[in-house]
Amino acid sequence: MQVLVIGSNGQLGQSLRSIAPNYSVNFTFSDRSLLDITNQQNINVYFQKNKFDFCINCSAYTAVDKAENEEDLAKKINVIGVSYLAEACKKYQITLVHISTDFVFNGMAFKPYTEETKTDPISVYGQTKLDGEKEIQRILDNHYIIRTSWLYSEFGNNFMKSMLNLSKNRDVLSVVSDQIGTPTYAVDLAKAILIIIQSNSNYGLYHYSNLGVASWYDFAKAIFEYSNINIKINSIPSILYPTPANRPFFSVLDKSKIQNNFKLEIPYWRESLKKSLKNVF
Repeated sequence: MQVLVIGSNGQLGQSLRSIAPNYSVNFTFSDRSLLDITNQQNINVYFQKNKFDFCINCSAYTAVDKAENEEDLAKKINVIGVSYLAEACKKYQITLVHISTDFVFNGMAFKPYTEETKTDPISVYGQTKLDGEKEIQRILDNHYIIRTSWLYSEFGNNFMKSMLNLSKNRDVLSVVSDQIGTPTYAVDLAKAILIIIQSNSNYGLYHYSNLGVASWYDFAKAIFEYSNINIKINSIPSILYPTPANRPFFSVLDKSKIQNNFKLEIPYWRESLKKSLKNVF
């Protein structure tokens, strides 16, 4: 099995790289210097020269707040680039695995979102990610779109590493407690992706995060507790931490479909956090 990973320098790409030796799969890890999804000719030339069975797209414009002022750039990467990629995958008969986000929802739900829940993005980032999903669904039958939430790992930039870095110079931190979701360990997501592509069945849209529910405040408390870091954390409402982009207040994803179709055993978020922290220290 020949698998291309696009965006291999991000945290999911690095997570896939970290577990790759455990699988009988031939991986090619590419970054933007090798393959730029916003360059249609670049994609076609690359796919013409190289044969792949699967393409895992980990690349995206993910600067949620900057996207409010960089809408054209966000669209270029998250919509136009994704459509180029889907067209190339169709032409060269490659199955596409694409990573999307809980930001396609408005955050006003009172129960976990299923794949059938109506989408309603409240930010530029969320809208571009939804539009990218629609391009894939329009162009390509053989695809997996996986929405995830609150991704973190020992790789790249993320909330867990930000909290650990801030704790080095501060005695007190304030973290919002009225945004609810589920932290997702990128290595767990990477493992789930490999189970899915090895099955090569049940194409479509899926939700994946770790099990359980938390606020950002809960997440921060757990990070410091499991790291044995003594720091005071204040719980604050989002109104006291304004950001250029609106955030969903509720981002819990229903994982029933992905669990049932692929017989996945999804870890509880606290257990995965402990594993990730062991790899940091």
